[in-house]
Amino acid sequence: MTKEERIDNARALHKQGCNCCQSVVMAYADILPIDKENAMNVAAPFGRGLAGTREVCGCVSGMAMVCGLTGHADQTRTLIEQFRQENGDIVCGRLLASGKKPCPDLVADAVGFMHDIIINP
Repeated sequence: MTKEERIDNARALHKQGCNCCQSVVMAYADILPIDKENAMNVAAPFGRGLAGTREVCGCVSGMAMVCGLTGHADQTRTLIEQFRQENGDIVCGRLLASGKKPCPDLVADAVGFMHDIIINP
């Protein structure tokens, strides 16, 4: 799957009602060592800034999950810093308050950053 296909898939999932974490994780469901239903369930409480608390952005949590599940845990911090540099923060509430990007664009950023490290290093 191309980077653009993964990004489009993640945006579509978000539009269909998946939270940010689920959208990011499910964009990589084809390479995860767990089935799609379990991936959706594990990612569910990490949306809306960790169970709706507006803390760590679900996109960031999703990147960490995918890294861990695919054996790329050592790349997690690199991805988090890339996300922070691009978007100015990793905290859901502050990202939303800034108005810089809506959630689907943050999801697209996370999915794209991961592709460059996990799929096409």
